[in-house]
Formats: sequence, C-alpha cells, structure tokens
Amino acid sequence: MALHLDDTSLLAQFHSPSTKEKGYTGIVKKYQERLYWHIRRMLVDHEDTNDVLQGVLIKIWNGLENFREDSKLFTWMYRIATNETLTFIEKQKKRAVVSLDQESDGFQDKIKAEANFNENQLIWKLQLAIKSLPEKQQLVFNLRYYDEMPYHQMSELLETSEGALKASYHHAAKKIEEFIKNN
Repeated sequence: MALHLDDTSLLAQFHSPSTKEKGYTGIVKKYQERLYWHIRRMLVDHEDTNDVLQGVLIKIWNGLENFREDSKLFTWMYRIATNETLTFIEKQKKRAVVSLDQESDGFQDKIKAEANFNENQLIWKLQLAIKSLPEKQQLVFNLRYYDEMPYHQMSELLETSEGALKASYHHAAKKIEEFIKNN
C-alpha cells in the first residue's frame, strides 16, 4: 500500500509522531531499489553498495525532519546517495596506496569476478567501459543512460549547468563507444 502513496503523503506520515516509522518505511520501500542501483553502478561491488546504502538510509532518516521540500524528495535522496558514494570512493582511494591504473584494474577485476561475467557480451563491455571513465562522467552517464534522468533534474542534483552535463554525457558516450570498438 505504501508504494502507491505519493511523496507528499509519505512525508506527512513521517512528520506525524504516530506514523513516523510507517512514513519512513514507505519512503524506503518506494526508493530503496532505485538508490541501490544508482550506488551499485558507481561501485560495482554488491557488499560495498549495501554498506553505502545503509549509510544513505541512516542519513535520510536523520535529515528527513529538516527536508524543506525545495526539491523533489527523490532528487534530495539521490543527492545524498551520490555524495555518500563519492565520499566512499574517495576514502577507498586514500586507503589504497596504488596508482590510478592499478585502481582502475581493481574495478575491472571486480567486474570480471561477477557471476555470469562474459567479456564478449556487450553488457559486460559496457560496464568495463563505464568504469574506465572519470568519476564525474561515470555519474552523468549512469544518471542519463540508466536512470533516464532529464538534464534539468541532473542539474539540480549535481549543482552543475545543463550545458556542462550535456557535454560531459557526450564525451562519456564517445569514450564508451571507442572502448567497446577497441576491446
């Protein structure tokens, strides 16, 4: 039933002391899977994704009371998920005393270790190609390609101009096309 409630109704439940947990549970049920896949496309690893998602859900719980509804609930939660994921990636980089090439190979190793990996299948080539992009281009490509997010919504989420996002997506798509052709 909670899946059919709109964000306004879910937020109203959350703000009422008697239905606060029910409202939060409804929000989680409605958006958890989308948040999971948004994070997973950036991290690849299921365990890392689950860890980051748990942190995201805690931040959402802690911040929901102060959510001002200046943006859509979904956009606000995506921003939290994006920031938490980028923070996780930065922490991983700082922990690893390896070159960027070795780190890139680490992501490729994670992709290749996935069950059902077949390097000849286009979907796996696409994943490897995406992981070869700079972080910002990965994020923009994933939001546009997988989530089909409009540029104006990405602009809100990433606090970047639509023109810069379009250019970033175009460059990412070209690099992916080249990667797939050459591998």
